[in-house]
Amino acid sequence: MKGFPDSGMDGLLLFWVSDHIGFRGTIKNSASDFVVTEIDVHGQLVSDVGADCSQNSCNIECEQEMSHPSLSKRLKKQEQALENIPELQNVDKSNNAKIECSSINQTADSNLSEFASSSPSVEAAERLGDTLDLFLGTTVAEMLEDFAFSAKEHKPAVGQGTEEEATFLLGTFPEKSQRAAIHMAVRRKFPFLKTVTNSAEIQARLDPQYLELCQLVTEEEANGFFCFLDSKDRNSKFTFQPDNNKDHRKAVHHLVSKYFGKLVETKSFSEQGGDGHQGAVITVRFRDKATSGRKRHANDCQSVPATYTAFTLCKVNMETLEAVAYLASELGVMPSDFSYAGIKDKKAVTSQTMIVKNVTMNRLKAKQLSLQSKGLRVYNLRPATQHLRVGQLKGNHFSIVIRNISKHQEDDPAASLTDRVFEAIEKVKEKGFVNYYGPQRFGLGQNVQADQIGLALLKEKLVKAVHLFFTPEEGNDPVNKAKRHFIQTEDVKGTLALMPEYKTRERLVLRALNRYGNNQEGCTRAWFSLPHSMRVLYIHSYCSKIWNKAATFRLETYGLKVVEGDLVTCDNLDWDLSHQNNAQVHIVTTEDLKSNIYSINQVVLPMPGNNIQYPCNKLALWYQEALARDGLKLCKFRIPALQLNIPGCYRRLLAQPQQLVFQWLESKEAPFTEEDCGLVTGESSTRDTLSVSFSLNSSCYATVCLREIMKCSV
Repeated sequence: MKGFPDSGMDGLLLFWVSDHIGFRGTIKNSASDFVVTEIDVHGQLVSDVGADCSQNSCNIECEQEMSHPSLSKRLKKQEQALENIPELQNVDKSNNAKIECSSINQTADSNLSEFASSSPSVEAAERLGDTLDLFLGTTVAEMLEDFAFSAKEHKPAVGQGTEEEATFLLGTFPEKSQRAAIHMAVRRKFPFLKTVTNSAEIQARLDPQYLELCQLVTEEEANGFFCFLDSKDRNSKFTFQPDNNKDHRKAVHHLVSKYFGKLVETKSFSEQGGDGHQGAVITVRFRDKATSGRKRHANDCQSVPATYTAFTLCKVNMETLEAVAYLASELGVMPSDFSYAGIKDKKAVTSQTMIVKNVTMNRLKAKQLSLQSKGLRVYNLRPATQHLRVGQLKGNHFSIVIRNISKHQEDDPAASLTDRVFEAIEKVKEKGFVNYYGPQRFGLGQNVQADQIGLALLKEKLVKAVHLFFTPEEGNDPVNKAKRHFIQTEDVKGTLALMPEYKTRERLVLRALNRYGNNQEGCTRAWFSLPHSMRVLYIHSYCSKIWNKAATFRLETYGLKVVEGDLVTCDNLDWDLSHQNNAQVHIVTTEDLKSNIYSINQVVLPMPGNNIQYPCNKLALWYQEALARDGLKLCKFRIPALQLNIPGCYRRLLAQPQQLVFQWLESKEAPFTEEDCGLVTGESSTRDTLSVSFSLNSSCYATVCLREIMKCSV
């Protein structure tokens, strides 16, 4: 075992498990040189799991959802409500079921149709106007119509005029069913009016919120929005017209949040307009019902369950969060509606399982072609019952092309390159490698890396963390220009205009800063605007750096042998420990050493957190001193302001690749065997490209495995 100082991991001295010489080469010359396929919890490649539903199975999906007792009960209540209105007795109630069924699989851009799906048919809506004549009398109904349009033409500003001047008395109605019918009829016929009941007396007046919204959007949009609110259909969404004016979109966001923020939430999505210009649309959806500690009522248990659709996502040269942003925009849902087991490499071709909430298979299938044009392939669609957890996978399979293969400069000139490659592969296959976190865990930045941001967050220095987040690197590309502008001017709005659309995280933070300011509270909200998995990733990055240094100290101090006080695990060696508890960790005793029952492959080191146990040897003091040096001596690894709790976990000191094979790309033979090595000489001039494939457990890094094989930075 020996160190190699040029590690590229913050100057960290790496240690090798094997003593082979290795070789040089380059990886990731292109995305296709680095192919990553997720392995699910059952040990299957996600590219092989499931299959797209047949057209027939998708066609009956609507009928299956309609057969759900909760949904049927809701439709029955709608029919009973119509039956309370004598004038609507003859309306064809089966039409409601047809419309309701069609609403289940429609796309998000059919917002007015979505509202119609949860309300009576067009014929019934027209008859609702007759309901006004029925309950109010023809004279009062006509007076209401005159009042409505007269008031609408004047459109008094909010706060102007007396309440009496803008109020029309409809009458007194002792029966609740009558009042309900009148409220519904008035709202449908005159969306700009609102009705109020006071001791069985109904009054109508101009809706100031409607009028204020009409100052920002068209009446058609305002009508559609209020119809969407009236529908109370939590599976529906409403989308305003495309808008290129950011200030105008901000005003719409603020207005909706001001009056309806407890009921709905808004999100802007990029959209390509018909004229080729990039615009944005605001999508509104109902908030999820907040859960409380109170006992649930029986009615709560009968609500229509959320729809979950699982699929395999193949992306090329794209960050996971960027891919999620594209998917959310296409489907008209929020990025938080997507879940996945882990974030994959950017410069690679990656396949992984994702699950999206409240999107049916039909709807996702309809978007496959448009998503493919953005470099995203969506296939293997199948139903699911719940979201994925981060880490809910067995591992990943890697197919990697290493180019420009050559021997190390200090190597023996007479040595065979094929011998060096074969020796390296066999040694790592036998002994494994030190399970370091790879450089991508910390980011590629030279000035600031993710672990520095994580340390600032752990210290709850959230303003400093934001400045670290926007610290530019060398170069004059658009991203660094935008970051440099922010650091020099703290002009959030200007930075947002400069920041490219694909920088999802940066734009989320900037939007929050633009809304809430650059102070401590604003920066807190900015960090909170990121998904939980992203917020916690910065903390994990810092903890990973501590783990890497602890691993080096452990190997320097004790070598590749089990010592007293080590932490070991007795579970299945093929499984990852990231989500397992302390009960599965054992402290090695003197008796254990005498019995020689544990191997170095069972030794684990803790990731810092508030629910882990440290080794009972020199490592315990090392962890204390390392955290103290970073100002975390009293850190509880909880950040209440960001809703972050870091319990910690355990990670194996060594990792073992499975199914490790290699092949020269020029050779059409099977992967090299030991006999092949003696048949080829002087091959370095003709064979300089190598294909390597292997599988690793969850949270293990292919680049670290390659470092051990090649004995150099990759």
